[in-house]
Amino acid sequence: MAEAAARGARSESGVDVRLVAATDADGPDLLTADGYIFACPENLAALAGQMKEFFDRTYYAVLDGINGRPYATLICAGSDGENAARQIARIVTGWRLRAVADPLIVCTHAQTPETILAPKQIGADDLERCREIGATLAAGLAAGIF
Repeated sequence: MAEAAARGARSESGVDVRLVAATDADGPDLLTADGYIFACPENLAALAGQMKEFFDRTYYAVLDGINGRPYATLICAGSDGENAARQIARIVTGWRLRAVADPLIVCTHAQTPETILAPKQIGADDLERCREIGATLAAGLAAGIF
């Protein structure tokens, strides 16, 4: 999903796109970016631990340094994904970021141990929606709308 969004963003000229894993991202990455797409799985009705740790580690380092910047959220969930979306929305409210789209939640319906542990296959339509979100964010940045 993140890769599809990055492909969409790269389709817009004049925008530099970096795809950084939550474990590798830091405050300077956030400070130098003009916009963000936060992509993560929902685990046990919450943000995945690596994404939560990213927010914990970077939150105060960039507080009041990224106000007003645009963002979008992509979530892969086994059942509904709403709690992870709420958690991200609450966190970025403190950063005073501006949503450019409603959270995109892709539900895999993985409800058994076998399907939960199996690699997930994201459908072409959902990947296209991710690509569109990336392209929209990049186009808005390139045009000076965001």
